[in-house]
Amino acid sequence: MNVWRVAWRVANHRRGLFWVGVVLFVAFFCFPVANGWLLGRGYTALRHHDTRLVYRCAIGIAVIEMVRMATIHAGALIWTQVWVHMQTLLRANLLTAQLASGGPQAGRPVGSAGEALTHFRDDTEDVAMFIDGFVDLSAGLAFTTLAAMVLGSIDGGAAAVLLIPLAGVVLATRSLDGRIKQYRTADRAAAMEVSGLLGDVMSAVTTVKVNGAEASTLERLAGLVDRRRHTAVKDRVLEESVQAFSQGAADVGLGLVLLVSASALASGRFAVGQLAIFAAYLGWLSFLPRMAGRVMARRKQAEVAVARMRPLVADEDSSNLVTARDLPIGPRVARTRPVPPGVERVRLERLEVRGLSATFPGGAGVVGVDFAMERGSFVVLTGPIGSGKSTLLRALLGLSHNATTTGDVLWNGELLGDRGAFLIPPNAAFLPQVPQLISDSLADNITLGGLETGRLTDADLATALALAVVDEDVAAMADGAATRIGPRGLRLSGGQRQRVAAARALVHRPELVVFDDVSSALDVETELQLWEHLASLGMTVLAVSHREVAFQRADRILRLESGRLI
Repeated sequence: MNVWRVAWRVANHRRGLFWVGVVLFVAFFCFPVANGWLLGRGYTALRHHDTRLVYRCAIGIAVIEMVRMATIHAGALIWTQVWVHMQTLLRANLLTAQLASGGPQAGRPVGSAGEALTHFRDDTEDVAMFIDGFVDLSAGLAFTTLAAMVLGSIDGGAAAVLLIPLAGVVLATRSLDGRIKQYRTADRAAAMEVSGLLGDVMSAVTTVKVNGAEASTLERLAGLVDRRRHTAVKDRVLEESVQAFSQGAADVGLGLVLLVSASALASGRFAVGQLAIFAAYLGWLSFLPRMAGRVMARRKQAEVAVARMRPLVADEDSSNLVTARDLPIGPRVARTRPVPPGVERVRLERLEVRGLSATFPGGAGVVGVDFAMERGSFVVLTGPIGSGKSTLLRALLGLSHNATTTGDVLWNGELLGDRGAFLIPPNAAFLPQVPQLISDSLADNITLGGLETGRLTDADLATALALAVVDEDVAAMADGAATRIGPRGLRLSGGQRQRVAAARALVHRPELVVFDDVSSALDVETELQLWEHLASLGMTVLAVSHREVAFQRADRILRLESGRLI
């Protein structure tokens, strides 16, 4: 799907609203044609002393101008809605792809906050700007066509000259296609680095302070900002140069029109009314070449934006990027949290892993892993640092987006084709080594909206807190489960953050629980309680651990070294 088709699908997401806006803007730019014609009729009538016709033309011009002002006012209101819908559609689809664990909509995760910012803010805006410019181009084309018809009836040569600046703009802009894309790509990459570093510094400001790294951090930031300055200047100068050339070509075109019609003016073949029409149209005839140059430049910028967003939606033809959605936008729209379809629970009896490999471009990873787990078993995965334990767990769950993965995972003997889509609650839950919490209440961090949608109850929340051995901590808090934990769980201790994340993994009572070194932030007694709670419910657990307390309770211990089970 090329950029034209992407733009068409985005623009027609709210088809009625979009086309009403287009018609209003085209009408706004076409009204001057009627005004110029009436102006010419008025001057002709004045020459022939037809006072009644003069007044009629004057009234007609006044009425058209009032309607024109009302048209642009309505068009601006409608187009604002269209603009919001276009960008929101792209952002909603990007967000859906980022949040999907598996399935056809799952995409490559963004690498940093800076990358997310440039994709969600800048790339979506580039596509919307291209569509916006194309509407202006359509309006300019409509005006020029109608004006050329009127002028052609007066002087065909002058009307034909209008094509010359347009052809010049098209040829000049096409010659700069590669450079426009190159400069825009470099500028987006530089902006991503600056935003990413700022986000990282803000989240790790304490680390910067205690290590006395303020000067070096600012020096690094200054270097990135300086690079962004260079790329932004080159990108902006090229864009403004295209605009300046388009304006210059339009002015040359107007000069050619006057030159071609000079003989008629000198000989007096132009009546005063015809001269008035030419004068009324000359100022507007520069609009089409200018818009043509702008749209051609924006098309290349939109191509860069679509190419950058395409990997994030895991879709080579970009259809996931323009999937139609019901967007709750507008003051009268009832905003209700949508209930996701969810995944059907499939009781686990036996999990088999056959020849599972996940290798990174540098060669690291895991190779040829085979093991099996029965329902209710507790399997511990251990091994030295860097042996590939986390990589193995992510490959098993279908989360190794940056690694080449081969091998099979079978659930009750059935091959899982899309592990990322199937191995989510209530079938499986994963607690990574460094869990991520959001700046919200404890309850929302654990249920992730499940209480509001009715998929979970307060009893489920209480049970999860008890299973994760964090119920007493929550009870001691002033607001209980409603306590807000601050950005990334800043108000919790390391152990509390780990146990809250464990409660989130257990709240759906998953068939399979996968823990990546949960004991790293827990004391021995708390870890023992956690394993006992899971064993009492007969949960199937695959956990990375290095502690004896886990080894003693394990039904099986898998040791990984250099990416292979030994």
